Amino acid sequence: MGKNKLKKFAEMEVLSNVFQCAMHEIREGIPNPALQLRGHWGEEYFHNTNPIVLELGCGHGEYTVGLAKAHHDCNYIGIDIKGARMWHGAKQAYEAQMSNVAFLRINIEEINHFFCSDEIAEIWITFPDPQMKKATKRLTSTFFMKRYKELLRPSGLIHLKTDSPFLYAYTKEMIKVNRYTLLHDTDDLYHSNLAVEDSALVRIQTHYEKQWLDRGLTIKYLNWQLPDLPDFIEPEIEIEKDNYRSYGRSYVTTNTQL
Repeated sequence: MGKNKLKKFAEMEVLSNVFQCAMHEIREGIPNPALQLRGHWGEEYFHNTNPIVLELGCGHGEYTVGLAKAHHDCNYIGIDIKGARMWHGAKQAYEAQMSNVAFLRINIEEINHFFCSDEIAEIWITFPDPQMKKATKRLTSTFFMKRYKELLRPSGLIHLKTDSPFLYAYTKEMIKVNRYTLLHDTDDLYHSNLAVEDSALVRIQTHYEKQWLDRGLTIKYLNWQLPDLPDFIEPEIEIEKDNYRSYGRSYVTTNTQL
């Protein structure tokens, strides 16, 4: 491990806006400040009653910080397992003394150990790995919808921004078969009315989003609500896979047309 990465990990340990919890701490019942904040993020960390918004797979934290700057009346928590990436957003928010931002370094599968029922107002999923081989790994699968439903307030929102035609098609079908309330849907965000109506959607860009835009890929956006329905139905359809991802996230074939 490089010295720079080690330095970031060391700094993550002392940044007051960062919380970290390993899976063994959950399983073994080891006390951890992040676990103790469950149900109390508003009163004990943010010291207000403003809505709490999560960004899942926050990466470098650009969207978490950008949303927090744009909406001072909401609290934002960026969640990821990659500490060296998260350090960028956490450091920026800390140095700017942003009181409505926190970062939580955990496995997203364990999210329900850190937030309780009705504690979350919105969830943002920004440019996740589409996980084309295994549905339960997809952050928009019913595996995760079950978890999100336990956290979200009634009429709480979920947002997805993605470059992936595969994940976009899969998520639309997941919303359809589960009869969720689809509020917005565009396969080309930057040429849609939403880009004008909500400038934050296009003004805030993640590390990966900039790469995809530079290569001429369109950005897809969906947002929806989870009504109080008992079942979670996993889509059973064949979806064409993203051919450019088979070469790795950093490579896009010259002739790919989306």
